Parts: sequence; C-alpha cells; structure tokens
Amino acid sequence: MSSSVLYDAPGPRSKRRVLIGSIIAVAALLAVVALVVRQLDKQDQFAEDKWAPLFNPSDENFVLVWQRIGEGLSNTLIAAGLAMAFSLVIGTLLAVTRVTAARWYRWAVVGLIELLRGVPVVIAIFFAARVLPELGVDLEPLWFLVIGLTAYNSVVIAEIVRAGINSLPRGQGEAAESLGMRRSQVLALVLLPQAFRAMLPALISQLVVVLKDTSLGFIIGYEEVVRVSGQIVQNLSNSIQVYLLIAVIFIIVNYALSRFAIYVERRLSQGKKTAVVDGEPATLSATAVGGAGAAGGG
Repeated sequence: MSSSVLYDAPGPRSKRRVLIGSIIAVAALLAVVALVVRQLDKQDQFAEDKWAPLFNPSDENFVLVWQRIGEGLSNTLIAAGLAMAFSLVIGTLLAVTRVTAARWYRWAVVGLIELLRGVPVVIAIFFAARVLPELGVDLEPLWFLVIGLTAYNSVVIAEIVRAGINSLPRGQGEAAESLGMRRSQVLALVLLPQAFRAMLPALISQLVVVLKDTSLGFIIGYEEVVRVSGQIVQNLSNSIQVYLLIAVIFIIVNYALSRFAIYVERRLSQGKKTAVVDGEPATLSATAVGGAGAAGGG
C-alpha cells in the first residue's frame, strides 16, 4: 500500500470519522436551511406579489422594474469600464515610473502610491465629489465616481504590475539592453508583456473589485444598480427578492469577467508556444534578434 508524500493515508477509523463528521455537517446545514425557509414562509416572503414584479411579465410593474434595473446596470458597467481603463493605464504608468525613477524623485512616486493605498475607496469617492467642486471642477456624479475608483485602484494595479516586473529574471532585461534596445523598449516589448501575463489573475481580481466598488456611488447620488434597487424596494417592499436578483446579476457579470480572463490567459499561453513552420519548430537566430534590437534602438 503506497502512502501519500504529503500526509499519511487515512485508515479505516479515520475514514469512518470523516464520513460521520460529513453526515453531521450536512444534516446541520440542511437544518439551518430549513429553519431559514420556515422563517421566510412565516413572513410571506414566498408570496406571489413579492416575486411577480421581477419574474412575471403580466405584472403591471414588471416592465418598469426591469427598465430601472437595466438603467442601473448600464450605469454600473459604464462607471466600471471607465474606472478599469483609467486604472490600468495610470497604474501601468505609475509602475513603470517607480521602476525607472531615479533616487532623487522616487520617494515622491512611492509616497503617492502609499498615500492612495491607505485611503479607503469610499473616502476617495467622497473627496472627489465634495472637494473638486470647491476647486471649480464641476462634473457629473459619474466622473466623480470614476475619479475616486481610479485614484484607489490605479495604485493597487501599479503594485501588481511592479511585482510582476520584479518577478522576472534580471537577465532578460540585461540581454535586451545588450542588443541595443532602449530602456523604454525593454519595458514595452520584453518586461511588461510578461509581467501582465504573470499577474493576470491578480489583475482580473482587482478589476472585479472595481466592478463591485461601483455600488459605493450611492453616497454621491449616482444611480447605479444597487441604488436603483433601493428605490425599487421602497416602492414594492420586497427587499429580499430584489437584492437576491441583484446579487445573481453581479455573480453572472463577475463570472463572465473571470471567464474572459481565462480566455485571455489561454490566448497568451498559445502565443508563448514556439511557432511551427512546415511542420517543424521555427527558430529565431541571435543575429535576427540583434538586428531587430539595433533597428529599434536606431
């Protein structure tokens, strides 16, 4: 009987204990679910009038409710898309600046990143909406929300990208520089693509955080999907049903974003594979690389 490398294989008694513990845990979980369902039934949460405005097209409120949810979801996706784009661009620029900065001004870049990382995102949004108008910057709530989200998430993405760059072997940058490539070319063509590929899961996780943080727009009056849901609840008094639906919508959108990340990662992995020409792997000579680097340097 072969034993596991990481732990000893459980014997008959251990398997019996695990089985009994699993049965007890499942039974306890089912009991809790039954108790919750019973309490919801006592409060008439399964009544048709609470679910019909969301799922019954013949209900008089169905069209209006879904129209408002669609408007709120559209506003959420617009704010999230803008914040994601700005955060990726600004975060990448901050990461490159921190990596290439000279000693005499690197402290300013590091100080800005650490300052914004320590500020709660809700404070960043509130600050943008209350302070910027005092300085003469009059914008719509959408842009105040985007500014607050970008200020916080761009520095987090900057640290993710910087960690990806620092995780790469130093020899890659040195080899590229020895071929005549400028520092900017080394970062843009050699280091950054690999850093993004290596840190893609962390980047996607942060983008999911951006999407969820759009719900904080309610503090400045931005009508994203959660604020719209609150308005629907005030009129229909079905908070459990509405917020359950919104939670499912967020799960679907975030799952789609995660699947898109997996698709991009697979595409990038395919790009890393050696090209095949006429059935044999194609190779790139050092002379060709040197010529390309010299041409780029020129």
